Amino acid sequence: MIDETVAEIREMRSHSSSAVAVKAATALRELLDREYVSAETFDRDLEHNAGALRRANPSHASLHTAMRSIVDAVAGEADTPEEAKSLLEGAIEDAVTRVESGKRRAAAHAADTFEDGETILTHDYSSTVLEAVEASCAEGCHLTAYVTEARPRYLGRKTARTLAGIDRVEPHLLVDSAAGYVMEDVDRVIVGMDCIVEDTLYNRIGTYPIAAVAAREGVPVTVVGSSTKVIDDFRFENEFRPGSEVMREPVEGVEIENPAYDATPVELIDSLITDEGVSEP
Repeated sequence: MIDETVAEIREMRSHSSSAVAVKAATALRELLDREYVSAETFDRDLEHNAGALRRANPSHASLHTAMRSIVDAVAGEADTPEEAKSLLEGAIEDAVTRVESGKRRAAAHAADTFEDGETILTHDYSSTVLEAVEASCAEGCHLTAYVTEARPRYLGRKTARTLAGIDRVEPHLLVDSAAGYVMEDVDRVIVGMDCIVEDTLYNRIGTYPIAAVAAREGVPVTVVGSSTKVIDDFRFENEFRPGSEVMREPVEGVEIENPAYDATPVELIDSLITDEGVSEP
């Protein structure tokens, strides 16, 4: 399970960083079925596998936080393998609960900020933003939603399909470069986040130019996510995806750039919504 999860994270088959953290934490349950001669050997195996899962995507702060919290709760705390396994079970449950409840509360806070008739623009795929939209519309809110495709993996298309299944939402799908074209019709930009480290929001590539255009046009930008993604002791490492995602047939002499994330200064963000409430970043 662990090796398969590492491969899945590397291949980005799970788009939500919260889902990645939960999946990685759950994968560590595999260690509960292994035999160990001592608590020390268990600790070493836990640290090795948690490290492998964390390194599968070093850009995900929530993944980093979940793996670190599990290791810290178990390593060096038990005298026998059985005690270590019991601690691991509890640590996994705590980590999963922390991620899922944080995401759920953040979505609930965000849902309260929507106004009936509001026009929003969102980028990429954020399960927290989608949960907030669904909750708001269930309470009677009508929204118009512009969604950028989020090339080259077109994750915005998944967002648009999800929005199309929510009552009281009118979704519009755009190419990424059309965000500026529709910005004058937008009341607010609302996006998820991979993480916020110090004064920088790291999110799917394309977020920065959207936030910059929104600031130029006086459109407020809201970022939504669990507080576990707001972290200072974390060194963000960008992911560079295969060039084949951009161009299937390479052209001689052309180097294809395909970074997964970009960096948006928090000064371009008007409000941050987490499980702790609404604040300025």
